[in-house]
Amino acid sequence: MLLRVILSDSDIRKITVDQLPDTVEDFSKFLRTKLGVDGELVVQYQDPEFYMWLCNLTSMSDLPQDKATLKVHSKSESYHTDSTLDTANLSSSCEESPSTSQPCQLPLPFPIPTFAYDVELRLRAANESFNNNGNVYEAPKEMKSDMLDKLAQAIFAYTPYPTREEIEAVAQAHVIKHPCLKDPGSVFGWYNWKFSLKFKVQNFSQKLRQAGCPELSVNKCSSSPLKSKRIKRAKKSEANFLPGFPDGKSENDLEVERTTLVSEMKKRKIDWKLVEKMMDNTYSLWRKEIIKDEPLVAQVQERWPALFFVPQIESEFARLTSVNLKEIFSGLDQYLDRFLELFKAKSGLPELTKLTRALDISTHTKRTILLLGLSHFLRDDALAKTG
Repeated sequence: MLLRVILSDSDIRKITVDQLPDTVEDFSKFLRTKLGVDGELVVQYQDPEFYMWLCNLTSMSDLPQDKATLKVHSKSESYHTDSTLDTANLSSSCEESPSTSQPCQLPLPFPIPTFAYDVELRLRAANESFNNNGNVYEAPKEMKSDMLDKLAQAIFAYTPYPTREEIEAVAQAHVIKHPCLKDPGSVFGWYNWKFSLKFKVQNFSQKLRQAGCPELSVNKCSSSPLKSKRIKRAKKSEANFLPGFPDGKSENDLEVERTTLVSEMKKRKIDWKLVEKMMDNTYSLWRKEIIKDEPLVAQVQERWPALFFVPQIESEFARLTSVNLKEIFSGLDQYLDRFLELFKAKSGLPELTKLTRALDISTHTKRTILLLGLSHFLRDDALAKTG
């Protein structure tokens, strides 16, 4: 049997098994030995009955024949940072109390919200009919619009810029929860919902932009050609580009907290937990200054000194992208040696030659040289100097 095993986004392996073990426990032991991983494993497989969504493996008979895709991770696996904000904490906090001012990546599978009472009643009856007789329910136009509105609001609680894949995931989750809503003419039953949801999200985005949502109004087009050149569109990686101020807080309130933060950073013994809390609270203020005022680095350092310390660099990266910076470094480490070999081969670039001469065996130095040398290797150094 052929297995495609996903350990992480950057570590996906293909292994061949002559004969599968009889129990899931023995299979886990086999995977630990074959893959060289430690600890008690959680094994998940892509279930063809649920549109290839991942399900926990509880019986060996659940595995598809001939070949299967598995995701394997340790039960004790966790990611710790020197700061109090990491990817796991960010994800859980978003799920517990999602807010449009603190967006993050969509959770998968996506939690479908509860619709209006009358809509839920109709869906309950339609789902029972589908389970008993296989009858597909064609929702009335008004009911479908209400459901799409609710789904769009649920998406925007996490991110104002959902990707195509994320919209697809929401459409899939919607049909899985309410199978009576399957599209009779599509392969998987959710294509029409995907396209309807896409347009509903665009309309909802327009409404929020007109209402003054800062995350969206910053990208509002202008009829003036001079102003249009200054439009800053949020990158796909920027999940929290320009959030609004926290509920009940004004710019003056945040400015007072910023002043307290500066005073704390001048102390000999800094309370980093307090700094972390205040930086979380004032995140929207400094993002507003960076995006709209475009201050010099010296001004940023004067007003926000905590941003130039390692714990806050990691935390700010997580706030902005909802990604753990250390996870990126762990993925980067797999390609360090290969990149450095390519750097050494570029003998015609004096900047790279100068960097590679400073190489030593430490991983930290290798990372630094890789990051410094990428712009020269990609021949973007001239652009970086003029940009």
